[in-house]
Amino acid sequence: MIPDRFFEDAAERSRVSMHVRWNRVRMGWRVMVQAGVAVALAWATAKWLWGHSSPFFAPVSAVIALGTSYHQRGRRAFELIAAVTLGIAAADLLAFQLGPGVVQLGVAVFVAIGLGLFFGTSQLFVNQVAVSAVLVFTVSTAGTHVSFARALDALTGGTIALAVAAVLLPANPLRLLRDAARPVLEELAAVLGDIAGALRTREPDHAEAALVRARGIDELGARFFDATLESRETTRISPARRRARDSVEFYADAAARIDLAVRNVRVLARGAMRALALDENVPPEVAEALDDLAAAVLALGGALERGEAFEGVRGPALRAASVATHVLEGTTNLSVSVIVGQIRSTATDLLTGIGYTYEEATEAVREAAP
Repeated sequence: MIPDRFFEDAAERSRVSMHVRWNRVRMGWRVMVQAGVAVALAWATAKWLWGHSSPFFAPVSAVIALGTSYHQRGRRAFELIAAVTLGIAAADLLAFQLGPGVVQLGVAVFVAIGLGLFFGTSQLFVNQVAVSAVLVFTVSTAGTHVSFARALDALTGGTIALAVAAVLLPANPLRLLRDAARPVLEELAAVLGDIAGALRTREPDHAEAALVRARGIDELGARFFDATLESRETTRISPARRRARDSVEFYADAAARIDLAVRNVRVLARGAMRALALDENVPPEVAEALDDLAAAVLALGGALERGEAFEGVRGPALRAASVATHVLEGTTNLSVSVIVGQIRSTATDLLTGIGYTYEEATEAVREAAP
């Protein structure tokens, strides 16, 4: 007999799964609208403006172009459009010369991959050239004459898709950045809190868990980095979003500094784990400095969103550096020296994240020493 718990777990998994599925739809509604408009315009343009009876490749190319994220559309979308156009043009020529057939299809793909390797810079480009050639030989009618109409359809569809993406419902770059930055900073602050807690309770296992958690921030950081690229591209191609360019650049600079802070905190966690494993004395003030550093990290998120309130970052960051440096003056413990060094480095990164130059941040941390 199947226990009731089995059905309860299955129902719970179903609810979670449906929530995730609908959330994906909700997040992708913008691309859904853009794709619908782009393929309709691409088909209409190729059919009624160019006079092509069955412009299959126009909407296909539009979907391919919109299948990339915004930060890819400036480079990769053009690359994909070029790949589609190249593959179709090459297949048209080969179909006219060789005619249809299984052997001819193999030859066409062989040649298409060679062209992709010669002209392209990525495997995606090569694959798209080959797929386009396959479509010419297997889906459309080819071999009667050479008109390059299919290549023109592909170029038309891709170009229209990019235009639609730039004008119709462009993404809000600042919202993208805020949504991507918040998880990174919250997790980074939590890791600092975990390290402080491990030092207070003198639990090496807790310090090791903090290090593992710190390593997990990399994925969140990668999403933040992608969001900066996407936001930059949005402000570049969308007239409606160009006014946000300065704010986006400020976020992008901060993202690079936050990445450095994440790396420093990983080293810090490793130093704390080593100190506890060796049962070395770590003064309680070190944990206090880590708490201040966590407060500065959380304040950075709000400061970036509002473009102000930077004192909320500067104050606790410098206080953390000052307390840590004071601890170092009273000990020659190597592990403590490593921890203090990373606290000071992280404070420097946070200051550069709110607009300080590296030299200004370093000087501020140095002057904060008691």
